Amino acid sequence: MTPAERELALNQLAESRERLLRTVHGLSETQLTYKPRPDRWSVADLIEHLAVVETRILGLIQQSLATAPDPSKRGAMTDEALVEDVAGRVTRFQAPEFLAPTGRWTAEQRVPEFEAARKRTVEFVAGTNADLRRHFARHPVLGELDCYQWVLLLSAHCDRHRAQGEEVKADAGFPRAAAAG
Repeated sequence: MTPAERELALNQLAESRERLLRTVHGLSETQLTYKPRPDRWSVADLIEHLAVVETRILGLIQQSLATAPDPSKRGAMTDEALVEDVAGRVTRFQAPEFLAPTGRWTAEQRVPEFEAARKRTVEFVAGTNADLRRHFARHPVLGELDCYQWVLLLSAHCDRHRAQGEEVKADAGFPRAAAAG
């Protein structure tokens, strides 16, 4: 990872975190747990999912770095296309059951859990000397991604679900009167 790549990744991680925190700021438990439909996720569910995915992906990256580099696995997707696809919700897919929200934490605990997971990612990206571009892991839908692209995916994934959270808040049935200051 070049210094410019590290700076870009850290900026995207920080900016996506800030956008998510602005989306959830001041929401009451009633608002956090509101579901537009029984088969949809609440804002709290989205945050839980982000925390779980962030932790799993950081583990995947670290596991991949423990293997020999294999640049022959380079996928066809550019960094820009990856971010656009994931953040823009171009490719739709259902989260596997093991990444779905299950109520692992209370609504109030979910933001701190996300924050802790994001902090671990930022510390890893800021401190690693590993060549993230030469280690790969397969995404079930997007194909081979190098470990740097997995880091970029975390920011884009955060933005993807932040946008979903905005949709939940815009739903006609969203409990507006329950707003907390």
